[in-house]
Amino acid sequence: MTGARRDAARERHQLLAVATAFLTLFSIVGFAFYGLPFFYDFFVRELGWTRAQVTSGNALARLVIGPLFGFFAGVIVDRFGPRRLMLVGILFAGIAPIGLGGTTTLLAFYTFYLMNALGYVVGGPLPNQVMLSRWFDAGRGKAMGIAYLGIGVGGALVPLLAHALTQALGWRQALQLLGVLMIVIAFPLALLVREPEAASKPGPAGAAPAAGGSILDVLRQPAFYLLALGSMASIGAVGGMTQNLKLFFAMDRAMPQGAVAELISLVLVGSIAGRLLMGWLADRWPKKRVMLLVYLIVAVTIPLLWAAPSPAMLRAAAVLFGVGLGGDYMIIPLMAAELFGLQRMGRVMGIVLTADGVSEAVVPMAVAALRDRASSYGPGFALLVALAVLGAVAVSLLPRRAAAPA
Repeated sequence: MTGARRDAARERHQLLAVATAFLTLFSIVGFAFYGLPFFYDFFVRELGWTRAQVTSGNALARLVIGPLFGFFAGVIVDRFGPRRLMLVGILFAGIAPIGLGGTTTLLAFYTFYLMNALGYVVGGPLPNQVMLSRWFDAGRGKAMGIAYLGIGVGGALVPLLAHALTQALGWRQALQLLGVLMIVIAFPLALLVREPEAASKPGPAGAAPAAGGSILDVLRQPAFYLLALGSMASIGAVGGMTQNLKLFFAMDRAMPQGAVAELISLVLVGSIAGRLLMGWLADRWPKKRVMLLVYLIVAVTIPLLWAAPSPAMLRAAAVLFGVGLGGDYMIIPLMAAELFGLQRMGRVMGIVLTADGVSEAVVPMAVAALRDRASSYGPGFALLVALAVLGAVAVSLLPRRAAAPA
């Protein structure tokens, strides 16, 4: 094969990889992660559960699945490639809402949330981040940004679609139909995408060498723990907010379901702009600076969502929070690739995403429990602001590049 034909074939595979990641993230994260909280208040009203109970499904599932499977999923991706895990993850993630739509007990609720969490771990951000990082060198930030638009597009559509389906079919059938759609949308391209070649060259200039990399080399570096702490804190802040938004708007502020769906959709529309903007900036600015910007946006907008003085200000706050939300999830793997190279990225992100999953599990339930106890979301939202600030402090201490291991 000539060089020109080889380059053209590689470009086709790169485009297919971006499209696959877009649709997989659209379904597993956009539809499932941001769609399921839309139904929390229905569980509370119909089954008499507390806010802490409806958020505990996500919490317990991530606390069980993340530590058990997160690192091993990273090892499997590094050794066998991301495609196989993605296919399994899509099926698990799609079956979970189908089961949740019929559940009436906490045991069944937890069981299907475990399935949802397993789908997220093995089919969501981890394999897609590795796949794109291996297919792309130049323009990696742009590719990641485009793929991560799937989360924003799926998340922006799902509250509007869920509201329309609930009005037409009832909330239980609406939830089940969303699960079917997830599989139909994501599975076909995941079958067709080609496994990327294992990374065999160094990452960006100055990054740690890729060849022969041991995860122990990474674990000896303070930069790893700063990245993990900053990521956990900020992911906890955005997760705590998104998991409680529907409960806050629909029950505490007694807003109509349609208006709540519009606001949540605006958050995810903002996340689309955030992913595009932060992906563009990540190819031009030091990634540390981009992370700081993202974390500060999150810290500033949470109080506005809680106490916006007017509907216009509330909509603006929703969009701005979405910008931070969109940039948050996307910038972490880019920073990890720059600091530690590509050979170990599956293992590095397996650990980081597992830690993030713990934070994303515990913080939303803690916020809901504080609301149940204090009859106000004020203390819980103050906790989220503190976490976002902590994340910014940790990131400010990161080096621009990690030192190569001896």
